[in-house]
Amino acid sequence: MTSPPFGFGPSGDNDPAKPGDPFGLGANPDLGAMLHQLGDLMSGESGPVNWQVARQAAMAVIGADAGTTAADSAEVADAVRLADVWLDPVTALPSGVGSTEAWSRRRWLEATRPAWTELVEPVAARVGAAVGEALPEEVRTMAVPLIGVMAQVGGLMFGGQVGQALGTLATEVVSSTDIGMPVGPDGVAALLPESVRALGVGLSVPADQVRLFVALREAAHQRLFQHVPWLRGHLFAAVRSYAEGITIDTSRFEQLAGSVDPNDPESLQQAIGEGLFTPTASPAQQAALQRLETALALVEGWVDTVTAAAGATLPSLSALQETMRRRRATGGPAERTFATLVGLELRPRRLREAATLWQALGDRRGIDGREAVWAHPDLLPGSADLDDPQAWADRGPDDSLDLSELE
Repeated sequence: MTSPPFGFGPSGDNDPAKPGDPFGLGANPDLGAMLHQLGDLMSGESGPVNWQVARQAAMAVIGADAGTTAADSAEVADAVRLADVWLDPVTALPSGVGSTEAWSRRRWLEATRPAWTELVEPVAARVGAAVGEALPEEVRTMAVPLIGVMAQVGGLMFGGQVGQALGTLATEVVSSTDIGMPVGPDGVAALLPESVRALGVGLSVPADQVRLFVALREAAHQRLFQHVPWLRGHLFAAVRSYAEGITIDTSRFEQLAGSVDPNDPESLQQAIGEGLFTPTASPAQQAALQRLETALALVEGWVDTVTAAAGATLPSLSALQETMRRRRATGGPAERTFATLVGLELRPRRLREAATLWQALGDRRGIDGREAVWAHPDLLPGSADLDDPQAWADRGPDDSLDLSELE
């Protein structure tokens, strides 16, 4: 399922009068102050996403930050070290941890910024270009100066949406890989102690067990991302493929273009609100989203499988796994983030089916045989295979593929 990226369309929520207003304009802004503020925000920002606005919006959502202590860093290091020891017997992939860190929520925002730039800007740039392409020729000719202003305003809008999404995400994630994507620095296993403690609230589970469970998942993700060299590029390429396929349904102009005055920014804004510039999902986009959804499900399914095996002796494993399942079922950080930033809404059931597939494949082919599937993307099961994971595990990948010819 898809939704308009950045809330760009009738389902978006760009009302500056609501809490979290990234521009700080309020419900009834003073025009002079507003123009001055907008000028400051646009200064030095020329890309499709205004990252100055994004950072301000994210910080406003994060609010007070508890920070981290030396004790936090030591506890994270000990937990990740123990997690790697527990993972060694249950996966053929070696440790991928180069270093460990305890992150505050603001530190998470800073550390993951390069990855979000790589993920978000292609989508934002394509949305902006698609809007310009969708305008009738006569409107483009008349509104060249206005289109330039719209590009900057679009950067502000995207920046505000991205910032609010990332700020919310920063308050929820418990580790650098919690969304299933490698958004942190290479080889750095990081936990957010404040969020890890919040995860254990109401569970009656000792804090060290919650921390070890999160560390197991983080260390498992690090093994996968470090030792499956094509995986990061595969995931990010699916996002870029999605962005390249963004188009605007020009048939809406027949209904609404008459109400648009190219010299009146308010009429254009009203058209945006009525869905005039809502991106449409092309077949190429749907294919890219399906690849991304399937790949993320396979990543998380594998992590679930090896974490369950490694943590089998953890007394509170069942309670912690159930907490993670509920988190996904109600729309966890990954689902909400991709719905906002990419337009993708993940289906939790795919994660369960992917875990079933990896478990069945390990039972049938052993640990080495299971991990061998990660040798090349063409060996991975596809979306249709997740409809019957046991059948695919019984059949396995096409061993006749010459991987040297696929490189």
